[in-house]
Amino acid sequence: MRTRAWRAILSDAFFSVESAVIIALSIALFGLGYAPFEWWQAWFWLAFGAVAEAIYLGVTVTDPEAAEDAVDRMLSQRFRPEDVRNPSARERLKRALEYRRLIMEAARRHSGVMRTHIEQTGEEVADWIEQIYRLAQRLDAYEENHLIARDRRMVPQELENLRYKLQRETDSSVRAELEEALQTKETQLANLRSLENNIKRADIQLDHTLSALATVYTQVQLIDAKDADSARTQRLQTEIRDEIDSLQDTILAIDEVQQYTASSYKSS
Repeated sequence: MRTRAWRAILSDAFFSVESAVIIALSIALFGLGYAPFEWWQAWFWLAFGAVAEAIYLGVTVTDPEAAEDAVDRMLSQRFRPEDVRNPSARERLKRALEYRRLIMEAARRHSGVMRTHIEQTGEEVADWIEQIYRLAQRLDAYEENHLIARDRRMVPQELENLRYKLQRETDSSVRAELEEALQTKETQLANLRSLENNIKRADIQLDHTLSALATVYTQVQLIDAKDADSARTQRLQTEIRDEIDSLQDTILAIDEVQQYTASSYKSS
C-alpha cells in the first residue's frame, strides 16, 4: 500500500498544473532562444526546467498532506463501494473508508511522533480496507454464481436418489458405479456446504471488522502525547494486523473451496 501510495503521489505531482507550467515554460523559452544574459545559452532553459521540476516533485512528494490526499484518491478509485453489488457489504466498505478518513483527520490535528503513529495506524487501516473489499468481491461472486446456486438446491436430492438406487441395485458392476457416483456427489455436497459456511463466516466477519474499526477510531481519539511512544499504539497496530490476517484466512478458505469446486465441475 505504501508503494502504491508513493506512485500515486508522484503521478499526481507530475501531472499537476504547476508541473505542466514548469515544463511548458522551459520548452517555450528554449524554442524562442531567449537569453536574459549574454553568456546564457538556449539549452540552459531545459536544464533549468529539469531542476525546477525535480525540486517541485521533491517538495510535493514529501508534503504529508499532499501525500494523504493522494492516498485518499487512490483508495476511493481502487476500492469503489459502487463496484460492490451486495448492499450490506457495500455499506460496510463505505463506512470503513469513512473511518479511515476520520483517523487521518485526527492525525492532522497533531504533530511529531504522535502524528506519525496515528498515520501509521491509518496505513494499516488502508490494508484492512483492501481485505474488506476483496471479501466483498467474494460475496458478490458467490451470490451471482448460478451454477453453485443450482447445485445447492439439486445436489442433496441427487444424493438421495443415488442412495435409493444403490439400496435396490443387485448387479455388482452397477453397484460399483453407483458407489463411485455416490462418493463423488458426497464430496461435491461437502464442498458446497463448506463454501456456504465460509460465506456465512465472511458476512459475520465484515460486521465484526466494522465494529473493530469503530473501536480503533475511538482509541485513536483517546491517544494523547504521553501515549505516543507507549505500548498502546503498538498494541493497536497489532490488533489491526490480526484482523487483516483473519480476513485473509477467510478469503483464502473461500478461494480454495471455489477452486476445488470449479475443478470438480470441469472433470465431471
